[in-house]
Amino acid sequence: MSPHQSIQLVIIGAGPGGYPAAFLAADLGLQVTLIDTKPNPGGVCLHHGCISSKALLRAAELLSESKAAKIFGIDLGDPKIDIDKLRAWKESVVTKLTGGLGQLAKQRKITYIQGKAAFQDSNHVKIEKEDGTNQILKFDKAIIAAGSRPNTLPNSPKSERILDSTGALELKSIPKTMLLVGGGYIGLELGTAYAAFGSRLDVVEMLPQIMTGADRDLVAIVEKRLKTMFSSIMVETKVSAMEETKGGIKVTFAHKDSKTSSKEYEKVLVAVGRRPNSDNLGLENTKVTVNKQGFIEVNAQRRTNDPSIYAIGDVAGNPMLAHKASHEGITAAEAIAGKKTAFEPNAIPAVVFTDPQLAWCGLTETQAKDDNIKIQIAKFPWGASGRAMTLGRTDGLTKLIIDPKTERILGVGIVGAGAGELIAEGVLAIEMGAVVSDLSMCIHPHPTLSETIMESAESFFSQATHIYRPKK
Repeated sequence: MSPHQSIQLVIIGAGPGGYPAAFLAADLGLQVTLIDTKPNPGGVCLHHGCISSKALLRAAELLSESKAAKIFGIDLGDPKIDIDKLRAWKESVVTKLTGGLGQLAKQRKITYIQGKAAFQDSNHVKIEKEDGTNQILKFDKAIIAAGSRPNTLPNSPKSERILDSTGALELKSIPKTMLLVGGGYIGLELGTAYAAFGSRLDVVEMLPQIMTGADRDLVAIVEKRLKTMFSSIMVETKVSAMEETKGGIKVTFAHKDSKTSSKEYEKVLVAVGRRPNSDNLGLENTKVTVNKQGFIEVNAQRRTNDPSIYAIGDVAGNPMLAHKASHEGITAAEAIAGKKTAFEPNAIPAVVFTDPQLAWCGLTETQAKDDNIKIQIAKFPWGASGRAMTLGRTDGLTKLIIDPKTERILGVGIVGAGAGELIAEGVLAIEMGAVVSDLSMCIHPHPTLSETIMESAESFFSQATHIYRPKK
């Protein structure tokens, strides 16, 4: 018998934080019960988020590429969209992935219960099952991986024409006109898809720029492209009122110059962030502490103020990213199994799957300015990349944030086609404490977009082959 076999671990939530925690805990010899409202693991990420949206974005990418093929002398005509087949394909991807996770849970002898769980005290949860019955379960340790849900607008009427990200991913129809409320990554990804599918789309954002938090020089390249796809992008503008009409939703805007305007849309997609699901869990019956933002407070091992209870993922704080949740789940499982561990990443990558993609990790130029950190920046424009030219996608930029004293890589930012596939090299460089010469001396395959990382490093020394930047 495993030394951990007697530990009864309950995990609430089977998303990208919960199921990796459950799988590792089982591998380490713990007896694991995984609880979720869905029939299979996967959580919001697989069912209504990351995977669903990327499936639609791939379809949107194919549409854009088919139109751009004329540049290469290939005319594919006007593509036709079969919305039912597209929806079915997206659902097949989700079903295959979640079903596979269900099989993996069985292979690991994890007890999977479909239902809602709430704490009765620090060692008992009550589970309301899908069949209407209730079960009281005693545990030694628990991990809360309850995730998050979309925020709503206070002035929003109840209407089937007003969608959140979950509703938008159901893809019931493609509206002729649509308003996207919120210029963050979730909304812009979905907006990219709907615009490619034929919607005339406006974006409204209350802050001075879309994708707040990302460096302006990187965002500018995405914004330039989005302006060709969207009808308009309104920044420093608020939605002051919405009302349902016979033909759609009439929206009133409050602009930064105190002027107002209104416009009617067939549908409105509200993507103004997410809130943690820390309520309705019975946490008041435990010693768990929740802060003003609704996040559960945890330590480096992801343990709450209750010695029996851990928390991971969206419910445990920003950034609300699936891969961050997965690594927190691994940390929590290891801690419960008695291993020396801590969640102390130097770089958590972020990827925005717009067209072009935007990715970054580590320190950003914006953060450095805000925190008065001295940095040097090295850039390589994709207009000088042979591979980018062959792809017909020179709208890109690779950027390194460097410590001027030690020449260590502090941050990496990439915008361009496939940027999300490139950023992991930046994460590795930061986590391994690489200096800029390490990147310049690593031989990168030619011709690839990954060379832009090497040439960015070379430009730091004013020695990049494909751009001329003499030393100042």
